Amino acid sequence: MTRKLEGKIVIATHNPGKLREMRELLAPYGIEATSAGELGLPEPEETGADFAANALIKARAAAKGAGLPALADDSGLCVEALGGAPGVYSARWAGETKDFAAAMARIAQEVEKSGSPSRRAHFVSALAVAWPDGAEEIFEGKVFGDLAFPTRGNRGFGYDPCFTPDGHARTFGEMSAEEKHGIPADGSEALSHRARAFQMLARALLTPSPRS
Repeated sequence: MTRKLEGKIVIATHNPGKLREMRELLAPYGIEATSAGELGLPEPEETGADFAANALIKARAAAKGAGLPALADDSGLCVEALGGAPGVYSARWAGETKDFAAAMARIAQEVEKSGSPSRRAHFVSALAVAWPDGAEEIFEGKVFGDLAFPTRGNRGFGYDPCFTPDGHARTFGEMSAEEKHGIPADGSEALSHRARAFQMLARALLTPSPRS
């Protein structure tokens, strides 16, 4: 039987936008969440070949460093015309200063240079949970859509302003937090890649708080 995730956990991130989304997703479950950044834990080198491997690297390091169950996300944008790039290198395209405006401009330039007519892209989020005793779980969500250039919106974070999910006219950067990663009460699929992965995690590992 899969164990439950409860009590206090550490979210393995130094990204304020990602931390905010994860805390909002966890809010209905009565979980107290701190972050690797708040605890001063170092960021491990992400040497994995895919999102799941990198998420596990981060979760394992945080669980070991904090002595708590750890939740880590590794996510990125995969562009069809670029053979899936930036993919697992999405954060690195933004550089040490996390300049995602520059990273999005690079995507626009690279797509133009590719000569491909495709503007298709998808986001991937792998959520890993690791316990200090070595137990771990992994969940992955995806959302497909089209690139949007020029970029639109100043909400969200990262590559949100350059991505329009299928079935919608607005980019993630133009959507409210509730629209982007709200979990539907009827159990239907959420919109964002991270929320979809979180739905799988919640069904397997979380128990709603009596206060929710």
